[in-house]
Amino acid sequence: MSSRASNWDEEIELLARALPTDLARALHERTDPGELLEIVLDLGREPEARVPGREVLLADRPVSGSDLDHVANNVGQFGDDNRAGIERTLHRVSAIRNRSGRITGLTMRVGRAVTGTGEIIRDIVISGQSILLLGRPGIGKTTMLRECARLLADELRKRVVIVDTSNEIGGDGDIPHPGIGRARRMQVRTPLLQHAVMIEAVENHMPEVIVIDEIGTELEAGAARTIAERGVQLIATAHGQTLENLLVNPTLNDLLGGIQSVTLSDEEARRRGTQKSVLERKAPPTFDVLVEIQDRDRVAIHMPLAEIVDTALRGPMLTPKIRMRTRDGRVISNVDATPAIVAEAPVISSNNKPLGIFPYGVSRHHVEQSIRDLDLPVRVLGNLDGAGAVLTLKNHYRRRPDSLRQAESRGLPIHILKSNSVTQIRDALTRIYGVDRHDEATTRALAEAAAAIKQVKSTLRPIEISPQNAYLRRLQHQLVAENELSARSTGKEPQRRLRITPAPEDPLG
Repeated sequence: MSSRASNWDEEIELLARALPTDLARALHERTDPGELLEIVLDLGREPEARVPGREVLLADRPVSGSDLDHVANNVGQFGDDNRAGIERTLHRVSAIRNRSGRITGLTMRVGRAVTGTGEIIRDIVISGQSILLLGRPGIGKTTMLRECARLLADELRKRVVIVDTSNEIGGDGDIPHPGIGRARRMQVRTPLLQHAVMIEAVENHMPEVIVIDEIGTELEAGAARTIAERGVQLIATAHGQTLENLLVNPTLNDLLGGIQSVTLSDEEARRRGTQKSVLERKAPPTFDVLVEIQDRDRVAIHMPLAEIVDTALRGPMLTPKIRMRTRDGRVISNVDATPAIVAEAPVISSNNKPLGIFPYGVSRHHVEQSIRDLDLPVRVLGNLDGAGAVLTLKNHYRRRPDSLRQAESRGLPIHILKSNSVTQIRDALTRIYGVDRHDEATTRALAEAAAAIKQVKSTLRPIEISPQNAYLRRLQHQLVAENELSARSTGKEPQRRLRITPAPEDPLG
């Protein structure tokens, strides 16, 4: 057995030791440690281990409160994000609590330091450029971050500091996991302080590179800009799957330089051949390169990012460069740029596009509206009979109700949404059916709305944006509602436009 395989077994053993004795014994007897993905313990339900494609029961008895207490007492301390770890491993233990704060469920997720994933962007990493990684949950963003940190610290001997908010990159405990190499790790006491620790890392420890997982707030975006302005290479992930997601995200489009609506003079508008109100980038992007992780061995690369963003605001977005890593480790560039259909969780692919969609725990009205908007020949079903795919929410999928278990046993793709919103549902349908929803007009309309939303939040004053057709105004309304502002359409066609306000307006006013 190789030393690497031995290390994996030792780390799985540390996870097993946190379980009650009978469950640990069953884990050894019934699962292959190399396949183990996670262990799920829910109060009053049978404990199970999950491996690819199936669940393995660990006992015929239900999980008790003492079982949950045993595990909680044998792992690290739970933080404000309800996550804990096991020292010197990358395993993550997440808690579900009741209203009084007592643990009623635990998800023990296996963490593995997979080497080689950073090779696909090795040339960009060693060039010193700042890199932003995007991709759906579970696609491997954190694994790639860890590999980039190790590559820079060990092979290039650079001073690398990891800001590790949930101990996902460096593992739990005071001594980080060897998967990060010589990189130093700063833990964050609570996610609310991540932006402060980012600045502290620069001011106190003189890093050449800072690595951060999940930039998600305006304060963190501002801290990232401060780091970049000090000449430090920044490698980070952010909430979102594509460049288009960031362009229409009022909180995070500062990472792209920020977007503002500018009114041109009549002469300048004629010279450019555009309307008087145009979108422009406010400042240089925080990052030089944006990498969309489409699959574990396939990425789309947007560079130079400033040029890409400017082009997207003026017209059609430039096609990214696609790279793939073959089974023998070779990296192939400029392959077919058509992205694969993906879902939020692993699904069983189908060559035929499903004509029937079963929404489980998802608004049927929102699904029907999205199907009409996208003009798809799809029926919305009330059960699995005749369904070709399932839409559900993350919290439903985690509970694995009978309907979803049956869908998996039938081999149906299950597409998991983050929220029960029209935007999330439409995005899922565009992935399933390969619809190019974000054309030039859509991207620009949503980017203008995002810029206005940000301005309304900062000034608390209403803003009117450019006229759009009814479909684009509906998308803008949804973006405004998701950002907890108010909007109403004003004017007559074809000059009808949105007026965005910081608080609901009197509809009779």
